[in-house]
Amino acid sequence: MRLTVLGCSGSMSSPESASSSYLVQADDGERTYAVLLDLGSGAMGQLLRHHDPTAVDAVLLSHLHADHVVDLAALHVYLQYGPAGPQPPMPVHGPAGTIERIQQLCGEEDCEEQFAVGTWQPGRPVQIGPMSIEVFEVRHPVTAYALRITGPSEDGSGPVVLTYTGDTDSCAGVIDAARAADLLLSEAAFWEEGPQVRGLHLTGRRAGEVATAAEARHLVLTHLQPWTPADTVRSEALTAFSGPVDLAAPGAVWEL
Repeated sequence: MRLTVLGCSGSMSSPESASSSYLVQADDGERTYAVLLDLGSGAMGQLLRHHDPTAVDAVLLSHLHADHVVDLAALHVYLQYGPAGPQPPMPVHGPAGTIERIQQLCGEEDCEEQFAVGTWQPGRPVQIGPMSIEVFEVRHPVTAYALRITGPSEDGSGPVVLTYTGDTDSCAGVIDAARAADLLLSEAAFWEEGPQVRGLHLTGRRAGEVATAAEARHLVLTHLQPWTPADTVRSEALTAFSGPVDLAAPGAVWEL
């Protein structure tokens, strides 16, 4: 599997990055499958740099806050009016209420010609090509899920696991989702001396604690708000996790 960062800014886009969106690709020996993890503000433009939007196999939504879903409206336009002509409905998997959220974003009551929407069911994996996606409910003000994706390694050595936390504070669900993950893509919007709010986001230290508790192998920090000190967040994570810690950046690629 390959992870490409389309957008990694938290809560809104920043001067340097679109908000949350990640392209995950995996080969099954016959073709390359591609899924999007969220599609926040500005992410559609970045997708155009890296992959044909009509060749995306599914959009996987962690939750329905605007900074994770708003560019579904742009994708809707592309699938209906893009250069390849009208496309068949693209699968979208998300929390309950996803279809209503898409209708709200697009300003249209009927989006079924562009999107085929399914609702996450914890304990029921979704299979997309060689990738199996499981969801775990996490701690956020709205219904939110961490996504655990199991798929083939790039070197053919066997299955690997990518876990994306979505937005969450520390909780059992995010640790379960990250168990023995080869790469943990974790939000870290806050820092220890920053906003003293719980039940919303992780700090760098808490992201490191999650990685350690889950025995993840590699931690990539993302969803840093434009005003969050990135170096501080990474330093905090290193105090709680002994493995490699990277900061997400637009266009960055990790091969698992």
